[in-house]
Amino acid sequence: MTIRGFVDWRGTPINREVHGGVRAAWFIYFLTVVTNMVNIPIILNLVTYLHGTMHMGVSGSATTVTNFVGATCGFALIGAFLSDSYITRSRTILLFGPLEFLGYGLLALQAHLPSLHPLPCNIEGELTNCKEVHGWNATLLYAALYISALGEGCVRACLPSLGADQFDHEDPSESRQQSSFFNWFTFGISFGGLVGLILIVWIQNYKGWDIGLGLGAILILLGLLVVAIGLPFYRNQVPEGSPLTRILQVLVVAFRNRKLELPEQLEEAHENGAGPCTVEVLSRTNNLKFLDKACINRGKDGAWYHCSVAKVEETKIVLRMLPLFVSSMVGYVSNPILLTFTVQQGGMTNTKLGKIHISPATLFIIPITFQTVMLAIYDRFIVPFMRRRTGYASGITHLQRISLGFASMILAPVIAAVVERKRKEAAVQMSLFWLTPQFFLLGLSDVTSFPGLLEFFNSEAPRGMKSIATALFWCEIGMSSLLATFMVQVVNRATRHGSLGGWLEGTSLNNSHLDLFYWVVTIVGLLAFLNYLYWAKKYVYRHNPRIVDEPSVDQESP
Repeated sequence: MTIRGFVDWRGTPINREVHGGVRAAWFIYFLTVVTNMVNIPIILNLVTYLHGTMHMGVSGSATTVTNFVGATCGFALIGAFLSDSYITRSRTILLFGPLEFLGYGLLALQAHLPSLHPLPCNIEGELTNCKEVHGWNATLLYAALYISALGEGCVRACLPSLGADQFDHEDPSESRQQSSFFNWFTFGISFGGLVGLILIVWIQNYKGWDIGLGLGAILILLGLLVVAIGLPFYRNQVPEGSPLTRILQVLVVAFRNRKLELPEQLEEAHENGAGPCTVEVLSRTNNLKFLDKACINRGKDGAWYHCSVAKVEETKIVLRMLPLFVSSMVGYVSNPILLTFTVQQGGMTNTKLGKIHISPATLFIIPITFQTVMLAIYDRFIVPFMRRRTGYASGITHLQRISLGFASMILAPVIAAVVERKRKEAAVQMSLFWLTPQFFLLGLSDVTSFPGLLEFFNSEAPRGMKSIATALFWCEIGMSSLLATFMVQVVNRATRHGSLGGWLEGTSLNNSHLDLFYWVVTIVGLLAFLNYLYWAKKYVYRHNPRIVDEPSVDQESP
């Protein structure tokens, strides 16, 4: 009734009848919905708060948001490292989760107290009277943002892995439940974001940012309390050392042995080097042979002097994935740019539908609703149809699915540029719903490239590196956001002439050149897409993506 390598919250062996399963997963589902109910609307509407309340400029508010998103995803690596090496995933969530509550609490306090933010003014009409947040207040703003980013990043890295731990992949029944968990986990992200965009954004816009941020902090705390209540029911994987350490060991030993000749047979080195840290039996491959020198035994014992074949092959897998990691990161850069600037475009349009005033951030309900519906249609209808046509278990390969999303993100800035040009030339204020095509393509990207990248990293990573693979996925999205910030800064510097500011350095979009910037984004996206296609065509999957014999696979999906 026990499962090797798993313990309960007290460190004793788990009982399959008591620990794990769907009951334990419900606590994780709740935190997933709550965190995304708070984070998605705050991230998407944050640029409005920074521009309208903190009086930041167009590019300043956009880059602050992209830096915040990038930091959140980068901090996921910290959570993954700690949960794999030293503490369990549930403890990592409960240790760093309160930081997210603290960060949002500080933001709510700053929004509530007039002395902690600039005086209200019309930034579009009173340029000389509007002062941007500075000094101690700016320090408080950035500290609160990055404290919450640290907490959210660590929770984000551990939450899906903790949920997967509740099901034994070697048990046929629980294996199907594990697959179902990821479907419901993704649904929880979309559902939480949908509810948040309706409720939280409305509160922020009509009741005040202090109430909206304060409610977000309370919801985060509630989610953490629910997860804490579930502690007696969780299966906790025992930390067995960081995969990053194993990779570093291989690189160090291979460098030390770089002048040695490789023996024809490494079987003896395999046996001598195998140890308890070997998680998965991996066959020796013929690429990246210089790493095989890490298996040469020079008569010294220890992980930093002699590595097993499994360790070397783990490192090879990671290195083979690096070109796709980098090319996907560049290919994804259009996404955070469109997300942040589309909200600012919406703020300059007619946001009334009859007597109803619609917030620009509320428009993100369109791609999220589309994503939720399309994911169900994709799983239940498109995948079975394509599976019969192509023979691939997923209908199309992971890399093909990612390429569809990148292709849509080439078309999105083209449409955005045309719409922005028409908005600036229009005699009357343009309707907010002219931005719908941009949102639709953003939703299409989230249906294809987002889950495609997550599935690719998890399926191709060695079994002992699944948590790190999840963190790398979030890190890639975070790096894309940082690249977006860098791109804005480069364009502003290149287009700055004397006293005239750059394309995106105007106080509003009316005296900026966002339409021209979108054409630059299109060109960068096209070049990145071609680079991605080159590496995707060269990549060889670890496992054959075609179906062997699974006639009942359609019936197993939720």
